[in-house]
Amino acid sequence: MRSFSSLLGRVMAILEAHPSCKRATVVETKMFSSAQFFFKVRADFVKGSYFQARIYYNHGHMDYAYQLFSRVPILRWDNKEEFRHLKSYPHHQHDDKGQVKASPLTGDPVKDIKFVLDEIDSYLSGKTG
Repeated sequence: MRSFSSLLGRVMAILEAHPSCKRATVVETKMFSSAQFFFKVRADFVKGSYFQARIYYNHGHMDYAYQLFSRVPILRWDNKEEFRHLKSYPHHQHDDKGQVKASPLTGDPVKDIKFVLDEIDSYLSGKTG
């Protein structure tokens, strides 16, 4: 199990070290017990965009949502239990055209956030694919 403080600390460290991140802040935290917690962090990114990560941990199960946005959502990854037709269910991505597609994320925020940030960098540099 990951502890609240260690997971939040690692996510914040990854964000703060990322070259596209100008500033990262903890927006909200809720500690229900050592085995159930929630946090939301936000970062100011380059080109007038923002990044948000929401993590909810409940007795070994991790729900997540990562989003790049400006005035409106641009890219999002989450594991809300919908889109059962996708091979990567429940993991999926919403692209900038509103399409939903399979996602390689696994539910491990420390690993997944690095992939998401790389994808966002590619998108922001115009190398979407």
